[in-house]
Amino acid sequence: MTRFRLWFLALIGAVVTATLYPMTAPISAPFVDNVYMEELTWVEVRDHMARGHTTIIIPTGGVEQNGPHMVLGKHNYVVRMAAGRLARKLGNALVAPTITYVPEGDIERKEGHMAYPGTFSLPDAIFEKVLEYAARSAAAHGFTEILFIGDSLGNQAAQDKVAKMLAREWKSRDIRVHHLGAYYDNERNGQIDYLRAEGFSDGQIGGHAGIRDTSEMMVAFPDGIRLDLRARDGGHGFKKSGVHGDPRLATADLGEAMLTLKVDAAYRQILDLRKSSTGS
Repeated sequence: MTRFRLWFLALIGAVVTATLYPMTAPISAPFVDNVYMEELTWVEVRDHMARGHTTIIIPTGGVEQNGPHMVLGKHNYVVRMAAGRLARKLGNALVAPTITYVPEGDIERKEGHMAYPGTFSLPDAIFEKVLEYAARSAAAHGFTEILFIGDSLGNQAAQDKVAKMLAREWKSRDIRVHHLGAYYDNERNGQIDYLRAEGFSDGQIGGHAGIRDTSEMMVAFPDGIRLDLRARDGGHGFKKSGVHGDPRLATADLGEAMLTLKVDAAYRQILDLRKSSTGS
């Protein structure tokens, strides 16, 4: 084999390697201090990972009715902000694009939030596959800790199921997958207790599009609230309005408190999970 032929084959090999495995390509770029992956280039993500940022947070939101006073994308705005704050708090994490299509009720029978125009819903099985392959994509790129964080009740069971399934499958690869249920669980994040201590009744606090949700949106996306349309139980009761609670009592200060409680609960859960995985 001639020297030229050897050189030519080596060149072809290098081109193929750089094409198939771009992480090895010698492309440099300034470090960008941003935790949101959709706002980064692939080179910038690579450089984050080279610094040890190998935890990825996969947030899930939803597109659902939130009463006459609040936009459909409430969960998406809130969970994106919360995930970013959590990533900063962890110091070694990036945030994947928010999964916005989630289970919201039966489509054919228009159950749950599907009873109201504008809501989009996925069957649980489809949502589970979306979660699974988002996680598989992250693992393929070298992320070693994958965290699901969901801002809607209908997301929780699927996230827990998929996280446990993948954790079992990847145990030998030392890839950890967890559902951060403490973020959304009222018993664990302390939101209800906080509001009760502030003097609000359970009826005022409510369960959907009330004080908590509206206050969080005042921080995450204040333009998504129609202030003049706020009314207790939507003014017509939950079934007609989609509101349970009194959003008129919401404030940005309460929103900061609510978001902090959720993020801190998720952060504590992560630390506990890391301790249990290392046996320390």
